[in-house]
Amino acid sequence: MYMPKFAIIDAHSILGLRPTGVEDLPEALKAAGLHEKLGAKYAGRVDPSSPYNPERDSSTLLLNAEAIREFSLVLCRTVSSILSKKLFPIIIGGDCSIVIAPLLALRHSGRYGLFFIDGHADFYQPEASLSGEVADMDLAIISGRGPDILTNIDGLGPFVREEDIVLFGYRDAEQSTTYGSQDVRDTNMHVFDLLEVKELKITNAVSLATKGLLKNRIDGFWIHLDADVLDDAIMPAVDYRLEDGLSYSDLTEVLKALLATKHAVGMTITIFNPRLDLDGSIANKFVSSIVDGLLGKS
Repeated sequence: MYMPKFAIIDAHSILGLRPTGVEDLPEALKAAGLHEKLGAKYAGRVDPSSPYNPERDSSTLLLNAEAIREFSLVLCRTVSSILSKKLFPIIIGGDCSIVIAPLLALRHSGRYGLFFIDGHADFYQPEASLSGEVADMDLAIISGRGPDILTNIDGLGPFVREEDIVLFGYRDAEQSTTYGSQDVRDTNMHVFDLLEVKELKITNAVSLATKGLLKNRIDGFWIHLDADVLDDAIMPAVDYRLEDGLSYSDLTEVLKALLATKHAVGMTITIFNPRLDLDGSIANKFVSSIVDGLLGKS
């Protein structure tokens, strides 16, 4: 089986959300054995250079747009360095805005796709977002929708073409429509909501999704994992909760199938909030499902 060499980067940014506890995610997953179990190299920590500002910018309607841009550029350089060494970077957040950096890094070197595993579509436009949090709209931003300060860093936007994106397992379509979000189903992305994933069964759903990506002759794809894709009954340690979701075994199967394509080049892990996991038991199960998937265990 294909087995990449992993390198873990801590990215403690909460610039795209709020300082609720997701900034403690790297330490929690390390304590649960992620680094050791993957045999991963530790590639260091990247922190924002600017403090969190709770005020929305009047022109972009975003929180911390300039700070996120600065952070993304720094993290982008770290990711590029790791990729140049033929390692598989795993970036541990923090919030979902950290996904901008690796996709910017990949955009510098070729045409790459994105396999976006999330309970939310993250496709809001700034004026529809109640909070201005970039974690509401990271998928929109990396596909070129939103203020230029984040969508066109280094003049390279969009960072990923619509047809090179899979959205997998989301379940907030009704909620986001109520709030006035643009609809991800009106794009050329390969969209698999939770209901469709369950109807197709995990293995078949991932197979169909990756075929849609790889037919475009991309150079590889990035995996983005938001913890809230998991069923709320087993993953309550997130800030924006939704009923239903995937099981831990589902997540393992998804990651196994993605690594088996030999086209996955790296991964972000976001949103898990250790402050809502008082005894560490959720972190242990989360790490086990990730490790089993990445290492191809049953």
